[in-house]
Amino acid sequence: MGYAERPAMTPRQALRLAAPGTWAASLCPALFGVLYCWVRGASLGLLRALVLTAACVLLQSAVNTFNDYFDFASGTDSLSDHVEESDAVLVYGDFDPRQALWLAVAYLALGAAAGLLCCIGRGWTPILAGLAGGAAVLLYSAGPVPLSRLPIGELVSGFVMGGLIPLGVSGCADGPADFWILLWSLPLVLGVSLIMMTNNGCDIEKDLRAGRHTLPSLLGRKRARLLYRCLTVLWLALLAVFPVLLLGLTGAASAVLLAVFGFGCFRDVLGFSLEPEMRIVQMKTIVRANLLGNGAYLCSLALALLGGRVHG
Repeated sequence: MGYAERPAMTPRQALRLAAPGTWAASLCPALFGVLYCWVRGASLGLLRALVLTAACVLLQSAVNTFNDYFDFASGTDSLSDHVEESDAVLVYGDFDPRQALWLAVAYLALGAAAGLLCCIGRGWTPILAGLAGGAAVLLYSAGPVPLSRLPIGELVSGFVMGGLIPLGVSGCADGPADFWILLWSLPLVLGVSLIMMTNNGCDIEKDLRAGRHTLPSLLGRKRARLLYRCLTVLWLALLAVFPVLLLGLTGAASAVLLAVFGFGCFRDVLGFSLEPEMRIVQMKTIVRANLLGNGAYLCSLALALLGGRVHG
């Protein structure tokens, strides 16, 4: 059956291409930027905060859709790659795959438009952060040498989503840009990077066949697991220490929440094998770890805000 004779993409398939299960990677940094502004006493209206958060989710949806399209078009994704139907829409779907490309462009355009709308009159910081993020969206999966095929993919995705999103959000508040937010965003940078490293660690064999030189494929699975566990321990340490340094005693709530609600999840993360057959389970677990870990950081900010601990 030719492309012209295939059915149209359904709304459910369009949503699956956006991969809502991974949205924690953009939602947590966006909400961190909003709460950081409010705790610091910067003026950022609720409507602007909501639009900025939606823009971040749309841009991540564009990344996810572009990545799926180019992996499918290059023959990288297949039924034998330990993927669920909801995680490989183009592999299981029966629609013209070019619709996915146009959907990715639509997600990108909507996200960029929403972000730019919030940047009007706010200086160059949010605009430059948005342009850098947009360039990363396009270069991650497309271009002559996509970033996803290089050993810097984890670092780029972590910095753009975990660091530039909070910077861009804070830059849309009234007043001068606060570049210290890049430091306080380091736990989010690590969390997002570990999502990408989980995926690439489980895909070592597949990536080597496709000529992808990701960090885990260069290290090998044994050394990739060692680095992964070291980064996870560092992530946990930052999630416990940074909120206290930023907020004082109120920040200790992050460590308490981690101990109460995140112990089992992070124990599982530290035991990841990064084997292909465990990809689905481990990807779901690392996303949940981001929700619990970075969510604990967000909760400490919210508690500080409720308690009136505004730092000028």
